Amino acid sequence: MKYEVSQFEHIQYITRYPNGYEPGKKYPVIMFFHGAGGRGTDINVIINNPYFKITDEYEDFPFITVAPQCSTNTWFDMFPTLERLVVKTANEEFTDKTRIYAMGASMGGYATWQIAMSMPEIFAAIVPICGGGMYWNSARLVNVPAWAFHGKKDASVFVEESEKMVNGVNKRGGNAKLTIYPENEHNAWSDTYSNPEVFEWLLTNENSNAAELIDIYNDSKLFG
Repeated sequence: MKYEVSQFEHIQYITRYPNGYEPGKKYPVIMFFHGAGGRGTDINVIINNPYFKITDEYEDFPFITVAPQCSTNTWFDMFPTLERLVVKTANEEFTDKTRIYAMGASMGGYATWQIAMSMPEIFAAIVPICGGGMYWNSARLVNVPAWAFHGKKDASVFVEESEKMVNGVNKRGGNAKLTIYPENEHNAWSDTYSNPEVFEWLLTNENSNAAELIDIYNDSKLFG
């Protein structure tokens, strides 16, 4: 697969193209968010991320992947720029706007939940791995299917973090599911990237997210 390194504002990012990429053709796109171990300015750390190492081995991987690098302490320190990068990616010539997905692990799992809650009109589905988020705001994901993954023995990010998010989405009528690896600790990502069913599931989802955006926490007397 072909890799391209680009710069957007102060964010370095990788674009990986599938084998047989044809300019002018529309492709499904995964926005990939790495974990805390990928922070910095050495983009080779991202190229060597398990996501790329594992999915490079797929015989037919139809997605374009756009993977920014976090150069600050957390994704939340650069979140407005990240949102602008998502908009830029959504408007690229190669992007199938009905099939834009988000995936990330650990710190990137938190980013995956949050970027989808912040921009639910963009994403067709998400795969957050060993992450968590502001579950009280999960009604924003009522139209964004989610498949979360977590290790039962994770002592870095407790499995309850994923459970709260998934339960919050479903409580509001959304479509979220959680796979728990009973023997895994924090590394829930290797098994997930190695499972072709995850990527097949992504492709079954097309964007219907703008149909109804829900925000029930807009009364300052009740919610501060």
